[in-house]
Amino acid sequence: MTSVRIVGIISKPRKEDVCSIVPKLTDWLKERQLEVLYDEETANCLGSPAQAVSRAELGSRADLAVVLGGDGTLLAAARALGDHDIPVLAINLGGLGFLTSFPREELYNALTLVLAGDYRISERVLLDATLERAGSVVARHRGLNDVVVNKTAMARILSLDLYFDGSYACSYKADGIIFSTPTGSTAYSLSAGGPIVHSQVGAFVVTPICPHALSNRPLVVPDQTKIELVVASAQEDAFLTIDGQVGVQLRDADRVTVTKARNKLKLIRPSDKVYFEILRTKLKWGAR
Repeated sequence: MTSVRIVGIISKPRKEDVCSIVPKLTDWLKERQLEVLYDEETANCLGSPAQAVSRAELGSRADLAVVLGGDGTLLAAARALGDHDIPVLAINLGGLGFLTSFPREELYNALTLVLAGDYRISERVLLDATLERAGSVVARHRGLNDVVVNKTAMARILSLDLYFDGSYACSYKADGIIFSTPTGSTAYSLSAGGPIVHSQVGAFVVTPICPHALSNRPLVVPDQTKIELVVASAQEDAFLTIDGQVGVQLRDADRVTVTKARNKLKLIRPSDKVYFEILRTKLKWGAR
């Protein structure tokens, strides 16, 4: 990475401690002759809306993004920064913090190492999801964890047709289906019975949600695959959700296309931790 001159700060303002962290962090960065940008949410939390920039502009102008919050904050930031080649330092202010692996007390130590160039990058694949309706594209979204098609709470089972690279694969009768990246394999897909996939494996996971047939098991396919799903049940309500944060209601014959995004998220990780250590400490992997 080139030398850091501009640092962008993204946060979840509902966290009460954000407003106590950011002013001190800003002073620390300015003491090192660095310019600081705030996303709109952070600037509003600080009572300085005039200093705000959009997250997309922050991604294009900053040399480093510091994300303060939990995994949900990072997921939202990843979608906004996905078109920009910017490393992301995620500081956990939430609970589990599987992706935001630096705790709050390591903020300044982590920043010192990053500014000195002493860090490693974990590149994470992003998903692009396109919704087509009656031959026209009506929505485009990007996700870090997963793209999900599922039913509403009161709806009955969905009928879904699955295609890989334009070829029909199978039809599902299920509550829904999850298309996840390796990063997202430890999220909703794992809860639905999908496998854990190492973050550096070039694959997508296709996990049906409560399938009606026992033969409908999770699939692992190359991440170069073009995945298409057609909603075939007219009488039921279905939703398309990205990372559990963005949602679009689906209609009969809607087509959802999922592909690998052009850019990857550049996530700064602790140099002294490996993937399996994070599995053990965060998910209690292998514990009895």
